[in-house]
Formats: sequence, structure tokens, C-alpha cells
Amino acid sequence: MNSDLSSQQVKDIGEQGLLEKLQRFCPPEIIGDDAAVLETAPEKSLVVTTDVLIDGIHFSNLTTSPEDAGWRAAAANLSDLAAMGASPLGITVGLGLPGEVRVSWVERLYQGMTECLQKYNTSIVGGDVVRSPVTTLAITAFGQVHPNQIIRRSAAVVGNAIVVTGVHGASKAGLELLLHPELGQDLKDTERTALIRAHQRPQPRLDVLPILWKILASPYPMPIAGIDSSDGLADAIIQICRASGVGAVLERREISMPATFDNWLTEEQALAYALYGGEDFELVLCLPQESALALVQYLGKGAAIVGNITPGSTVLLHDEQKKFPDQILSLSQGFQHFSQ
Repeated sequence: MNSDLSSQQVKDIGEQGLLEKLQRFCPPEIIGDDAAVLETAPEKSLVVTTDVLIDGIHFSNLTTSPEDAGWRAAAANLSDLAAMGASPLGITVGLGLPGEVRVSWVERLYQGMTECLQKYNTSIVGGDVVRSPVTTLAITAFGQVHPNQIIRRSAAVVGNAIVVTGVHGASKAGLELLLHPELGQDLKDTERTALIRAHQRPQPRLDVLPILWKILASPYPMPIAGIDSSDGLADAIIQICRASGVGAVLERREISMPATFDNWLTEEQALAYALYGGEDFELVLCLPQESALALVQYLGKGAAIVGNITPGSTVLLHDEQKKFPDQILSLSQGFQHFSQ
């Protein structure tokens, strides 16, 4: 890349110059008007979700390249759509930037978003760019779902099995390795790379949805409860229980965590990463027992039934082997904006 171009700052080319560069990341037939027009299929409901990401809180040059920051931002929104049972239609991007940010950084950010979206045949269909004292990324994602296939937090019933679609704690472990490279000296290179990639390039679980509908053996199955685990496994289950007016019991030994944790973390640290680390972007689903078993068998490694929905309102972590005392899970143990 030409050194003059790579050092070019946003303030050097202005709003219109930057927009001209970013338009190449959008389908030409979509952009050019005051709003995007997205076609939805008949008998489909529109699903909309928004995430705001702030430099220094949600991403950092210390742990993520611009491409990785873009990928993670897109993945977070696609994960929210997956948690609702929806397939993506497109995203819009609101970008706040200091004038001193390099244009090449912004282009690389959009390249990362595009790389993630392309996996799911999704595009950037619009947005806005403004001056800001701190780099801010606000993404709105649009999806569609048949009304009878909407996954809601409030649909859990007593007796449901709680299914997780993959491992938890890997993203937090990857972040710790990036912040403290001296950790995990016993890890193999492939293990270290896998954990770091889990943090920098998480995979939204849109792939689970067609499998789920197939297992439930009906195009319009009974209501199921679900959420993604972007704020940690404990948070996900507590949110479902609160919305559904139920409780839950989690079996400690069934929680899926990378086996490589044994090489450099205590069992308690590994569990804390899984419950409260967040940003794993797996799905947490509450299903009838038979359907839950079929889904776990189909998904294979990492997927597991981690507990059951119970009467009451308590979310309890239980150890069947009785090595550890029962523990009541709460939101106060995880990250909450404005509380730290």
C-alpha cells in the first residue's frame, strides 16, 4: 500500500470522501437514497437488533486488528438474529470517528465486517458517518423469520432441557492470552491460536437454525426459548428464567469448556470464564428433552445439555459429584455497564 495513502486521515478527505470509499462495501443497487429498501418473503416477520461498540470498551488495538473489530461487530449482531430464529437480510453501520483516524483503518474495519457477512450472504445496506471524540460503531441488523418460528426468552417451561450449542469461556481465555502473552506457556500453538481466534473471530450460530427446525419435525414447531451467550452463560440462563417466570438447575460438569484450560487455568477460573466471560456467541436453547438430545447429537463436539428448567425462580449451579457446594447464580457476578 502507498505510504501516503496508508497515513491519510479521515479529516483529510472529509465526510463525502470517506463515504465514497465506504460505498464500495455496499451493493450498488441498494445505496444512493435516504433509506434502504429490503425485500422480505411472504408470511415473514421483520426482526431488528442494534449494538453499539466503543473503542477501549468493546475493542482495542491491543487485542484486535481493525479487521477483527469489524468481524466481531458484525458477528455480534448476526448472533442476536440467530437467537431470535431469524435469517439475516442486511445491516446498517453508524460510525463515529475522530478526524485523526487513518482512512486505511476505517477501510480495514469495513473489510472485516464484509468478510463475516459474506459467510451468510448478507450485506452492508447503509449507514451514517459523523465526527466523534471517540471511535464508536453502531450496527443495526435486519432479519426475517416466520412468526411461528420466533425464538423468545419467555417461552421456557418446567421440564425443558437447557442446551448450549458450543463451548464457553474460550473468548475470555483468548482475550487473556492477548493481554498477557506470558500466560499458557504449556499450550500448544494450535490450542493458543484456537482460543485467540475464538475472541477475535467468533462465529454466530446461524447454522443451528435449519438443524433445529429439522429436528422439531415441523415447519411451525411449538414455542421454544432461547438467547445467545454474548454476556456469558450465567447471564443467558438467568435472562431466560426471568422472562419465563421459572428457575433452573445447571450441572457443573456438563458445562462445555475447552479441555486446554487444564494446562494453565484452575478449574474455578475456567468455570468463571464459562459463566461470566461472555462473547462466545453460542445459542442457549430450552427444548423438550427428546428434541434436546437429538440436537446435541446432531451438533456434536461442544454441544451439551447443561441443565433443566425448574419451578420457582432460583438459578442453581449443582455439582453432581459433590466436590463443590451448590451455588446460586446472579447477574452481579458478570459485567454490567455503569456498575464497574
